[in-house]
Amino acid sequence: MTPPTDPRTTPVETDPADGAADPGLRHLLDRAILVEQRVRRAVHARQLTDPDPDDAFRGLYLSDETIHRLLEHGRPRTVTAPDDTDTDFLAEAESRADAAEAAGHAIRLRTLARDFGLSVLDTEILLIALVPDLDDRFEQFYGYLNDDVTRRRPTIGLALGLCGLSAADAGARSRLSPHAPLRAGGLLLVEDQDRPFLARTLRVPDRITAHLLGDDTPDPRIVDLLVPWQVVPGTDDASGLARALATGVPLAYLREEQGGAGTALAASALTRAGRGVLGVDLDRLARDPNPTEAVRVLSREARLTTAGLVCAPLDALTREPDKTEIIRLVTDVPVPAVLIGRLPWDATWSSRPPLLLHAPRVEPTARAALWTHAYPAPIPPDLNLTHLLSPFLLTPDQIARAAQGASQAATLNGGTLHPDHIRAGARAQNAAGLDRLARRIEPAVSWPDLVLPPDTLTQLRELTARARHRDRVLGEWGMRPGGGRGRGVTALFAGDSGTGKTMSAEVIAADLGLDLYTVDLATVIDKYVGETEKNLERIFSEAAGINGVLLFDEADAIFGKRSEVKDAHDRYANVESAYLLQRMETFDGLAILATNLRANLDDAFTRRLDLVIDFPVPDPAQRRALWDRCLGPVLPRTTDLDLDFCAESFELAGGNIRSVAVTAAYLAAESGTPVTMADLIHAVQREYQKLGRLTLASEFGPYMSLLSA
Repeated sequence: MTPPTDPRTTPVETDPADGAADPGLRHLLDRAILVEQRVRRAVHARQLTDPDPDDAFRGLYLSDETIHRLLEHGRPRTVTAPDDTDTDFLAEAESRADAAEAAGHAIRLRTLARDFGLSVLDTEILLIALVPDLDDRFEQFYGYLNDDVTRRRPTIGLALGLCGLSAADAGARSRLSPHAPLRAGGLLLVEDQDRPFLARTLRVPDRITAHLLGDDTPDPRIVDLLVPWQVVPGTDDASGLARALATGVPLAYLREEQGGAGTALAASALTRAGRGVLGVDLDRLARDPNPTEAVRVLSREARLTTAGLVCAPLDALTREPDKTEIIRLVTDVPVPAVLIGRLPWDATWSSRPPLLLHAPRVEPTARAALWTHAYPAPIPPDLNLTHLLSPFLLTPDQIARAAQGASQAATLNGGTLHPDHIRAGARAQNAAGLDRLARRIEPAVSWPDLVLPPDTLTQLRELTARARHRDRVLGEWGMRPGGGRGRGVTALFAGDSGTGKTMSAEVIAADLGLDLYTVDLATVIDKYVGETEKNLERIFSEAAGINGVLLFDEADAIFGKRSEVKDAHDRYANVESAYLLQRMETFDGLAILATNLRANLDDAFTRRLDLVIDFPVPDPAQRRALWDRCLGPVLPRTTDLDLDFCAESFELAGGNIRSVAVTAAYLAAESGTPVTMADLIHAVQREYQKLGRLTLASEFGPYMSLLSA
């Protein structure tokens, strides 16, 4: 290997003007020049003792002469102490850096040394390992000094020698131990672990090199874990947390409810405390194949950018017992960390106690402001965003995504924004977990489709108003203090089958712009002790992640009256009812329970309801409207349909009338003619057979002859 004889004076090929424009880069290049001067002297010293410097195969083999020389004199060590020229040059470089920092410029090498607790020797070793990434000539220099063309990075022994230190210096060697700042902070990698300590290779990760050169692009290893949590302007609640973080509080936990502003509050607090924000999606981290390495890189990234970690949702790390260890990894990082979740904090999750706070919800007026800020076009003046968004419990990030979704939907209509676009964008933020436990219905009916008594309609509209304004009444005005109760609204729909209970729930969901999720409680009940409660808890937990109307059908299956305990069955049945009563009180959404047997419900349950709405069997006038509505305007009819007779004679609920209309439509389709009175009478007969009712002449009157045999 031929030694380098005429190295250039600048270790990095760069425009001098660039170095002058960036004081941090100029300082880095100045320090690299000092490394080059030491390498020059080491090369020169090596040449003086090299008997055959022009050997083209040096480093590829060991000759007899080389072995003899090693036995007689030992291997010459590269020990290069700084001289006066180095000292003067270093003093001049540091003086320029002092002036630049005083002028407000960032000197990244100095900032890195301060933030990671590097000593002067640590910085020197880091620079020695760094220069091959700044100038590829150093690969050849180090290959020559290592006497091995395949080893083009400095070894530990070479680095200590270039710093003027003995390889036997225990203090110097300790700076390269796994727990020393360079390696613990992820600034320096020691490779070739199977080699002796002094022969191990030093390498600086690419992310550190890029950072020192002014590049703040996150490490590719963690890009998929990062989330740009929004900073909400004017978040007054962040001032207290900001003061705590600024005074050195290392860990905080914000417990939030659905639609909470935890991430925004944490991001605002870190910004006020003078730090950047590194948002981490804990759900993705839980699925990472190597979370320990990922947390280590996240910690390094936060330290490089003087940021704090904002980590959510914590619940993602508590679903499986083996994932809770990740919480300890996150809470042990040497930067401020704020975690957000819905569960109470468990003291076993961390070795240091966090500052426990409650994250408030984004109230309706703030939702409109955030939505407007995220929407890329002017909002039509006739749209009341506060009114439209009030039923939706959304985080700031969900609001931003909802606005983007509405913008995309509006392009389908020529860019004109409609209320349905706003609601669809908000509904798109729902989690999908509840779809596996309940049937989702996209509402397709509205208030004109309901045929109900006036008082029932009034109560339904009151229920809608409660759902729309619950945040203002129960939140801003504090009308439900204490007791641990949520802001949910719960109503009971009681009435015979087919009287319009499910349809009314669908209308309410449509008016609020929400989806309807129907749960059959009869399928939730399990014969094994404790399984019913688990099934219910899964439903309520998933419902907490959606904006929708939750409809429990056949509610009397579990909300029945609690009985005297005579055996174990009675005791556990009462436990199920008591659990559900308690869980309903803490639910934050809109829950509707439907039952055919109101008298069977427990009094303690009905006391906890916001509204109990009775759905009576329709009277003749309502039945007349239902017959006309169910037959619809499209189905062809003959002129002899006697709907007045049907309404007066057949005491059927709305659901039964709809079933009769559908059956008649099939009969008409088969015959290829419009619906006739004979089709209706035949369809009523089939419905009576389903209901187990007799076909009496007093009911069918003059149309008795149309009945099939």
